[in-house]
Amino acid sequence: MSDETKTPALKLIFLIIDWTKVKIVLNAFEEENIRFYFLTKARGTANSEILYLLGIGASDKALILCLEEDAAIPMLLQKIRKKIGYQNAGAGIAFTVSLSGINNPILQIFKENIRECKIPPQNEKEGAKMNTETTHDLIISILNQGYSDEFMNTAREAGAAGGTIFNARNAANDGAVKFFGISVQDEKEIIIILSKREKKAPIMQAVSQAFGTASEAAGIIFSLPVEQVMGMNMSLEK
Repeated sequence: MSDETKTPALKLIFLIIDWTKVKIVLNAFEEENIRFYFLTKARGTANSEILYLLGIGASDKALILCLEEDAAIPMLLQKIRKKIGYQNAGAGIAFTVSLSGINNPILQIFKENIRECKIPPQNEKEGAKMNTETTHDLIISILNQGYSDEFMNTAREAGAAGGTIFNARNAANDGAVKFFGISVQDEKEIIIILSKREKKAPIMQAVSQAFGTASEAAGIIFSLPVEQVMGMNMSLEK
C-alpha cells in the first residue's frame, strides 16, 4: 500500500507539565511541524516527592492534548524530554489514547503528509522509554464547581495518587439535563486521574458514590484505557 492511500494510525497525546515549561514544549511542536494541539491551564493536586518528580504535584500545570501519528510519538517525546532536561524535577508525564474515529478532513491532512518516522537507536540513559502495555486507565470526572478538593480526598482514600483539575463550561440543553436528572451549573470542573488498572474500580466506585449524578456535585465519571505512559524526566527510570 502506498503512502498516498495508507491510513495513518493516530493517537491523542496527553502531556501534563509545569506551566513554566509550556514554551519549551510549543517550540518542540513548531520544530516538528505538529499541526493539531490544544492547551489549557490546570492545577495539580498531589504533593508527595514522587508525584512532584512526575510533574503532577500541587501547582499550576499545563494540560496539552496533541494529535499525532503513532510512529512519530516516541521521537517527539524524546525531543521534548531533551529540551526540558532529563534531571529537571517536575518535568511532567505523558500518555496516549487511541482514537476510535476522526472527521475526514483532519484524517486527509495526515494522509497527505505521512512521513516515515526514523527513530535513532535509543541510548539507555537518553532514550524515550514508554510503557506500551495497557497497565493504566484515565479516570475523567466532570463535576459542578467547588467539589474538586473533597473529590480528590475521596479518590486518594480509594487509592488515587493524584489528579489534575481544569475548568470547563456546561453546554447541555434543557432536554438532556432533565432526561438524565443532572442539575445544571454553567461552571464545571474536570478532574483527570491517571490510575493503575487494578486501582481503577475502587476509585471510580468511591467517587461515584459520593459525587455521582444524584449528589450536589452531579458528577459524570468515566474511564479510558491508556496505552503508553512515560515520565518526562530520566530520574523516574532508575
